[in-house]
Amino acid sequence: MPPSASLARAKSRQTARSRPLVAGDYLAESRAPLASLVFLLPMIILYEIGTLVFARDALTGAETRIIAFNLLNDFLAMFGATGRYLPALAVVSILLWWHIARRDPWGVRPQTMGLMAVESVCWAVPLMAVAYLMASYVPLTALQAGGGVGGSEASLAAMIVLSLGAGLYEEQVFRLIAFAVLSFVLSDVLGVKPRTAVVITLLVSSVGFSLYHYLGWEQPHWQTFVFRTVAGFFFGALYLSRGFGVTAGSHAAYDVIVHCLRFTAF
Repeated sequence: MPPSASLARAKSRQTARSRPLVAGDYLAESRAPLASLVFLLPMIILYEIGTLVFARDALTGAETRIIAFNLLNDFLAMFGATGRYLPALAVVSILLWWHIARRDPWGVRPQTMGLMAVESVCWAVPLMAVAYLMASYVPLTALQAGGGVGGSEASLAAMIVLSLGAGLYEEQVFRLIAFAVLSFVLSDVLGVKPRTAVVITLLVSSVGFSLYHYLGWEQPHWQTFVFRTVAGFFFGALYLSRGFGVTAGSHAAYDVIVHCLRFTAF
């Protein structure tokens, strides 16, 4: 791209950011990697601090981590990279690299962060509706989107902390990473048509997301498997249309709501 064209595009973006936030600006800005990073940083920090304070095994005192976090740690350890904060650094690094590769401007409006929080909660509502439709067959406590977030003895504070981690790291594994890998394999290696590749990616990642939940304490059950597959498809479609930040926020919001309802019901 000629220097004049790059300068014109930068000026256009700067002008767009200087005017009041409107719907079109918000939809575009909230999908951007930098907006996702800024939006999710508080969740990353709260998860790391919260696991130290609240999410500890009652018998051993060891930290309780969600399975996706442990899987990421194990994967990175295969390449000699070890450290308590590596999965968190991976989220930050991926979003920063993505932002730089897109050559987006460095700046996010505070209004965008607030609206992303509201939108995340709003997107949790349709999934809650699906959960309630299935509630006559499956107990509400089993219908959480996040998996491996603790057993029935965990405190509400611990479950909220781990729900934040589920939103962050399950979405990192099954949307941010899985979509990139599947897209590369299907489109670039196998030459699958774009629309077909998207459908296959959604289905494969959704089934994988559902099966992942049985790596922990929960026993396999066809009804919870169906629900998690639907939830995975929902989050996949949300990721494609609204970006990583809103998707991770919606996942976390849904799990937090379910656990709050669970604890207030008893």
